[in-house]
Amino acid sequence: MDQPEAVFFYDLGDPECYLAAERITAALPVLAEWEPVLAAAVLDDGLPRRDLDVLAERAAEQGLLALHRPVGWPPDTRAAMLAATYAKRGGRAVAFSLAAFRQAFAGGRDLADENTVLIAAAACELHPAAVLKAISMDSVAAQLEAAGARARAAGVVALPAIAAGGSIVCGADSVERAAALLGGAAGAKL
Repeated sequence: MDQPEAVFFYDLGDPECYLAAERITAALPVLAEWEPVLAAAVLDDGLPRRDLDVLAERAAEQGLLALHRPVGWPPDTRAAMLAATYAKRGGRAVAFSLAAFRQAFAGGRDLADENTVLIAAAACELHPAAVLKAISMDSVAAQLEAAGARARAAGVVALPAIAAGGSIVCGADSVERAAALLGGAAGAKL
């Protein structure tokens, strides 16, 4: 199997990953593979504390829906990340992840709430019974754990992260730096 030109590593509970997810498709000159990874798998302290007021300003500058603090902040994203891993199996990682990000950060919903996960699943036509079964399966948990190990091995030290052009770029400007590495719209304000 060919290696993708770009891989986007993200945790659904990280609003910085949400902002990157909303920009990545337009900014990169290639389609990135979306790889859900639990922040705890690559970061010593798990999900970083983010200043949601600053991120809300950036979201507004980018023309995104208003950013809302999700209920139950900071979130427990394990079930949502398992659902994202399952969605990836069926080629729906992007659709599911964008729907889940928007439920959390545009809708202010708790990603630990099963209903939030099922709403995101419905948005990309994943059957709720299949999603509920998948998030309890050992094989899906093993895939999510393996994704975290691959991210660590690739050199991911912060989220969001993008593997592009033989490098790993992490953090708030990862989309723009990855676009520059790949010859895309590096300076574009997205």
